[in-house]
Amino acid sequence: MRFLLALCLSVVSLSGAGELSGRRAPGFALLDSTLTRYHDPQDYRGKILLVDIMLTTCPHCQQLSGVLEEAARRYKGRVQVLSIVIPPDNQTTVAKYIAEKKITNPILFDCGQVTASYLKATPQNSRIEVPHLFIIDEQGMIRNDYGYSEATRQIFEGKALFAELDRMLKQAPASKSKR
Repeated sequence: MRFLLALCLSVVSLSGAGELSGRRAPGFALLDSTLTRYHDPQDYRGKILLVDIMLTTCPHCQQLSGVLEEAARRYKGRVQVLSIVIPPDNQTTVAKYIAEKKITNPILFDCGQVTASYLKATPQNSRIEVPHLFIIDEQGMIRNDYGYSEATRQIFEGKALFAELDRMLKQAPASKSKR
């Protein structure tokens, strides 16, 4: 049974790495929901960064928010979570969401440019689907990305995400020693 679970988790991890992975994470400077602090991926170098593109009204986004809260607690100091909301979300909807869901991770406001750069949106490919989770390694490279589907559901429910983070964190000391 353990072998089957491990095999399933491996398949989920492999199926998540798509054309949006394997590149440097786009930079940005976005305000958080307090409107007092800008967040930039460079500020989190040396940690695994989880960037979640979401809407507060999306049920799968809401479930992922809970998983990301658990990830931030479980991997405190080694993993940072940044959620990015796009319109129609605004300061009012985000404040309500934070209060209702007891969110402690920063939620950042994007007018669409950051989201477009992460999702490689173009006029020919302008569809934005949420949630979308990017896993960025300690050097700022996107190692995996996941859009919600039946095949990636375990990432959004936490089981496979935690396995992926455990794997990346075990590899981190070896990659640092090669410098």
